Amino acid sequence: MNFKKFFIAPIKGYQYISRMLPANCRYYPSCSEYAKWQFEFNAPYKALTASSLRILRCNQFFKGGIDYPLVDYTPPKPMDLLHFNQFCGKIVIIYWLVPKAGTTQFYVLKDFDATTIEYPLTA
Repeated sequence: MNFKKFFIAPIKGYQYISRMLPANCRYYPSCSEYAKWQFEFNAPYKALTASSLRILRCNQFFKGGIDYPLVDYTPPKPMDLLHFNQFCGKIVIIYWLVPKAGTTQFYVLKDFDATTIEYPLTA
């Protein structure tokens, strides 16, 4: 079983149950969505640490607000993208990685309009 799916499954279960309750998270994205994004992009130990610290900050002693997850990412070199540029179909972008100034870290932003992924026909 994929480790990401192992960690994300209980989060999705919590999100399903919490839809029936009033929203009470002080941050955007919500703490559960933040944790899900962390486990999708980071190693489990980093994601667990970041998610735990975020949940501890979600109380009346902290102001709240917008707090996107940060991930470490090294963009591919242009030469590595040559085989990818042969892709000739529709690409649906689910996540945007926005660079944090002066570091190799990126903010993760989700495009909530991304619904389907279409792959090109291969000959």
